[in-house]
Amino acid sequence: MDTKIWTGPGRPAVFLDRDGTINEEVKYLSSPHQLRLIPGAAEAIARLNQAGIPVIVVTNQSGIARGFYTEDDVELVHSYLDKLLADHGASIDAYYYCPHHPGAIVKQYLVDCECRKPRTGMLSAAAAQENVSLAQAYLVGDKRSDLRAAVSAGARGILVRTGYGKEAEQELLSEAEASGAALVANIVDDLAAAVDQILATLSQSQPQGIQPPKFAANFRHHQPEIGRHYPHS
Repeated sequence: MDTKIWTGPGRPAVFLDRDGTINEEVKYLSSPHQLRLIPGAAEAIARLNQAGIPVIVVTNQSGIARGFYTEDDVELVHSYLDKLLADHGASIDAYYYCPHHPGAIVKQYLVDCECRKPRTGMLSAAAAQENVSLAQAYLVGDKRSDLRAAVSAGARGILVRTGYGKEAEQELLSEAEASGAALVANIVDDLAAAVDQILATLSQSQPQGIQPPKFAANFRHHQPEIGRHYPHS
């Protein structure tokens, strides 16, 4: 794919779940020492970077609400993730995370928010703040909540078989078999395969003669208070 991208309201982006999609699944990952990249994930992100496509992490972090770790811990993990990715020539343009949970132990995070996937608050905020189009966006993740968030936001969802993806795939297959409906979920082996598909699809409608602008000059981390600004459903 040539390194030219859309600008303005039709600009595409790739939203990525974090745990189980970029890095190996660790339940309530709280420390950089627990972080291990899934093979091929960094190289896949680098290919998106080279194509000038914004890469935005959207991750539920209910461990904050449950008291297992803090927002500072999340930022340390993301800083270390940036370092690991940089070793492969890859980078994340922005991080959005939801620290809330309706059953939170830490009272300040006891919020029935709109940012926790499968709700779309993080995606909507990112679309506005990062100037991208959800209609032209992809969300890649390993859980059904990722697929549901993509559908609700008007983006295209891709389920990877890493992390909890194989379990989610089996659930979808079982439900399709029980109902007699066709399995309509887009399922691939891993992030590398998802990026193959995304780049192939976007290249078919790639405009010509547009140079990719710089997306994020500095590391940008979402301030999770955004979740409190959305009305409850």
